Amino acid sequence: MEFISSPSNQRIRRVMELSSRARERRREKAFVIEGARLFADTPEDFLLETFVTKEYFEGAEEKIRDRIRRKGGVLVTPELLKKMSDTQTPQGVAAIVRMPEWTMEDLLSGNPLILVLENIQDPGNLGTMVRTAEAAGASGILMSRDTVDLFNPKTVRSTMSGIFRVPALISEDLAASLDLLKERGVTSFAAHLGGEAAYDRLSYTGPSAFLIGNEGKGLTEELSEKADQKLLIPMHGRIESLNAAMAAGILLYEADRQRRNLS
Repeated sequence: MEFISSPSNQRIRRVMELSSRARERRREKAFVIEGARLFADTPEDFLLETFVTKEYFEGAEEKIRDRIRRKGGVLVTPELLKKMSDTQTPQGVAAIVRMPEWTMEDLLSGNPLILVLENIQDPGNLGTMVRTAEAAGASGILMSRDTVDLFNPKTVRSTMSGIFRVPALISEDLAASLDLLKERGVTSFAAHLGGEAAYDRLSYTGPSAFLIGNEGKGLTEELSEKADQKLLIPMHGRIESLNAAMAAGILLYEADRQRRNLS
């Protein structure tokens, strides 16, 4: 395998740019993954270029070493991998991968359960919502353009590889997208402090979409008014609101519970 030790190498600089710049990720339709778990979970046809330390390569299972060889593996020093990495303690492997591509039909397949996100700003929150959406059986995620980049390294890690399995789309106009969902028979529910009904008093057994807003400001009035129903998650004590990812998890799992009880 080729060996690279210089941080000025063009291929190394490409990794750094893709890791740090959303514009570059969008332009190349590629992003960076790090760590043994993500590398093993990434579908092989998504892998474009792989960078590993000698220690990682020699300690890896044979099937992982074969994968590295097939996908243009490059040996780098631990010091260089740390410069390339978004984490404090790199696990010895990083790779450039192509972005998965999804369509609205992927989100609307079967009995849809869709998470609609407006202006979510925390990468960890978004990644957790992707992970939770997969675990709860959601059909996909629809995001506003001003939501944090799905392919931000922190977001990618938080998805626990769900980024390759959960259909996720960016909408240039969420209000228009909600109109489309309604035309396709999807009922939309806005998580809102002014909700008229507690979340566990409503039915999500049919095609459903949950609207979750910005961590600090919640949903815009325009979008919440587009929803078919505003719902409330009751809270005790003096807490004013829940973490956005927590709220999404509560709603998705309530929908999953209701749907499982039908089978």
